Amino acid sequence: MAIKSVQDLVAEAKADLDNLSPAEARRRADEEGALIVDIRDVRELQRGGTVPGAMHAPRGMLEFWIDPASPYYKEVFSEDREFILCCASGWRSALSAKTLKDMGLPRISHVETGFTGWQADDMPVIDYDTFKASK
Repeated sequence: MAIKSVQDLVAEAKADLDNLSPAEARRRADEEGALIVDIRDVRELQRGGTVPGAMHAPRGMLEFWIDPASPYYKEVFSEDREFILCCASGWRSALSAKTLKDMGLPRISHVETGFTGWQADDMPVIDYDTFKASK
């Protein structure tokens, strides 16, 4: 049996998504009320910080946090706003955004270049301790 490559899965997901630059993601958050959702592992946030104003939702819990029937449901995901996923390089966020779109989340996109691109574009970053203190 042939295994479909991760690159193929990511490419298929991106073909069905709104793929945002870091600047566009920031603009939508600032001007349109979108919520940037950092799906990286907490250890990644601890090492490199995160996007100011972002929510942390670990990749492994996303579907459970989205589903109103789940005991792990987070009400924030029922808000009428766009959710912009962000991971390290844009692969996990593309796969995750596609899954959430398939689940019926109406306004979902992702940062195509991930947090790595966010930093490369000199976008604002806050350290983990500051992030945790703001929650």
